[in-house]
This record gives sequence, structure tokens and C-alpha cells, in this order.
Amino acid sequence: MRILIVEDELPLAEALTQILKKNNYTVDAVNDGISGLDYALSGIYDLIILDIMLPGMDGINVLKSVRKNGFSTPIILLTAKGEISDKVAGLDSGADDYLAKPFATEELLARIRAASRRKGEIVTDSTLIYGDIELNTATLKLSKEDKEIKLILKECELMELLILRKNAVTSKELIIEKLWGFDSEAEYNNVEVYISFLRKKLAFLKSCVVINTVRGVGYVLEVKG
Repeated sequence: MRILIVEDELPLAEALTQILKKNNYTVDAVNDGISGLDYALSGIYDLIILDIMLPGMDGINVLKSVRKNGFSTPIILLTAKGEISDKVAGLDSGADDYLAKPFATEELLARIRAASRRKGEIVTDSTLIYGDIELNTATLKLSKEDKEIKLILKECELMELLILRKNAVTSKELIIEKLWGFDSEAEYNNVEVYISFLRKKLAFLKSCVVINTVRGVGYVLEVKG
């Protein structure tokens, strides 16, 4: 799951980044509203944490622009404690949730999980199920019945993406954007390496789930008959 943080308080932005990375999220952070909007409109994020008070463009206008452009990405607003008017304006503009500063780490993580569930992803806490496999994004473990194998973070992120897009073709371009970021220098062979790793681990588990190649397009996760 890839998260965008838009927060101009650098210590807080850095702290949030580290917290989310420790919980196995992929994170990008920017520190002004204009950059935040540019990143949000790339369409590569699964959730956005957006401060209201930002230089360049405030969070409410960023939120309105994201929704005006047709993006339904879950957005959690960060508000000053006690600013009811900000909370109301944010929710009326299309925010999914809000957190008043300061907040506890556990509450932030719970709000992220809740926002993901409302988006309709097949998320139960940190577990995704497809075919005969189960992916735990918190422990980075892929399992089938009583057999499991540990994944590295990029493998876990790729498997999560494929499960969430089950039966749909996922292009190499989208994989690079989701796993490395739209301004990354990652290349197609990076994707091919991780696809190969995952195929070997699915084979180790003797799973009926396979990653098929659609030549010239990308990959699709399917259950073989």
C-alpha cells in the first residue's frame, strides 16, 4: 500500500514517514500544497494524509482539486486540535476522515486501516486472501494452509498490488509507479526480477495461484483450474 503524506512541519512529516515505513507501508512525503496536488493527481497512491495548513495551497483546496479531477483516493485530514470548522469543511469537501493534532500512532494506523476498508479493498486488518494463499502485509508472510514463507518488502508490495487487482492485467509501468514512485529510475527488469521471485515462492507453497504474463502488456494474477 502506497501512502502520500502532505505536511509542511518537517519533523512531523519525517516522523510519520518512519512510522508508516516500520509498518510496511510505502511512503512519499511532500511539504507544500502545490506539490501535494501534483503527487496526488499522479493516481499512484492508495491513501493520502493531508494537512490543512499548507504553504502554496491549503489542504482544503488540494482536497477539492483531487475530488474535482475524479480521484476517490481515501484522504485523511490532519487538523489543529479543536478546529471544528476545519473538520466540517474537510468532510464536506470529500475527506474520508480527520485526525486532530497531536494524535497517537495507534489511532493513525487504525484510521488508515478503516479508510482502506471503506475504499472496498479486501483488507481484514493486514491480511489479504486470494485463491488458496493468504498475504499478511504486517508480517510480510505469504502462506497456504500451514505452510508459509517470508517475503521481502518489495515482494510483499507487489503481491498486494496483484491481489487487489486480481484478474486484471497490471502493467509494468503501474508496478513501477506503485512500488518505486512515478519519478523513479527503476526499469522493467526490476519488475521482472520481483515477478520471478514471487513465482518461485508460489511454487514453493504449491499454490494454485499463478502470475501469468500478458505479452507486451503486463501481468495478471489468476487461479489455475
